Amino acid sequence: MKVHNQADAYSSPWTTGQRIRMMAWNTCWSLFCAWTPKPLNAWRLLWLKLFGAKLTGKPFVHQRARIQIPWNLEMHDKSALGDRANAYTLGRIVIGRGSTVAQEAYLCTGTHDFASPALNLITIPIVIGEDVFIGARAFILPGVSIGNKAIVGACSVVTKNVAAGTIVKGNPAK
Repeated sequence: MKVHNQADAYSSPWTTGQRIRMMAWNTCWSLFCAWTPKPLNAWRLLWLKLFGAKLTGKPFVHQRARIQIPWNLEMHDKSALGDRANAYTLGRIVIGRGSTVAQEAYLCTGTHDFASPALNLITIPIVIGEDVFIGARAFILPGVSIGNKAIVGACSVVTKNVAAGTIVKGNPAK
């Protein structure tokens, strides 16, 4: 867990350099990747690597997936980030080998310190094990780990760690 320093609720937790890098990333993804057909996955992976994503093997990233900060993303062989999936990588997200994050799922690594007047940003990593399936429109909260071969049902809200081999569904996911 990392608590970011902010003077008040309206100041950015990011340095000017980080904000420029994020704007460059958004511009490059929009210009060079968002319009590409599915078979140009290698091209999208190249851009992710150029911006610091840690990719091993051949993961798949859909052209309409959204990745906030690519240098906080780690994907392994045969993992997939589906159509309109949102990897809100304010903190680290790891997606294990063979795992699928289905369409419109949301992986959120950020929250706020509501006890502080500055509402400081808090980032907590999300770790998804191997051979996991995260269903469409599922929402994974900051700090959640999902064990190997687990399944998260569509539209589920995952607030706690999911043990390996477990199937969870609902809001909150049980």
